[in-house]
Amino acid sequence: MMKIRMKWPLMIALLSMLLLITACGKNGGNVTNQTLNTGQTAMNQGKAAPMFDLKDLNGNEVALADLAGDKVYVKYWASWCSICLAGLDELNTLSAQDNDFKVISIVSPDFNGEQSTEDFTKWFKKQTSDQDITVLIDENGKWAKQFGVRGYPTSYYIGSDGVLAKTAPGHNSNEQIVSTINEIN
Repeated sequence: MMKIRMKWPLMIALLSMLLLITACGKNGGNVTNQTLNTGQTAMNQGKAAPMFDLKDLNGNEVALADLAGDKVYVKYWASWCSICLAGLDELNTLSAQDNDFKVISIVSPDFNGEQSTEDFTKWFKKQTSDQDITVLIDENGKWAKQFGVRGYPTSYYIGSDGVLAKTAPGHNSNEQIVSTINEIN
């Protein structure tokens, strides 16, 4: 009976050490207080955001690298998604406000059931003439795959350090977006 009692503390100690070693191992690509590709020091916990370089509906190039130092809210959405369409007016309102962060939306023509770039552009421009939303075109979902988009809509919160600090599937109200942006650096 004495030998069994002595083994339990030893087993607990070994399991505790194993847990500690596992917790201190590689962090799966997360960055914290590390230097990123941009030369900045990471202030947020998470992975470096995919450094997309896309064109908007008017052919203007928008690169995430050009927004270094700014917080960025990115919303992936689709024209066939009823939840996405219901949130467009709210996103337009947020885009028109003077915020301390950038608001970008991205669609992926010819990917996951989205129409072609030409058809999407025609459709979107018919929706209303006073859109303040920046819509970027991610042909064939190249960057959607990098971000790990699983459904629409999906929101991505990028800190001023270029770290993808939070991912949120589903609709996010403007209040939720502003609150989340205020929680990150």
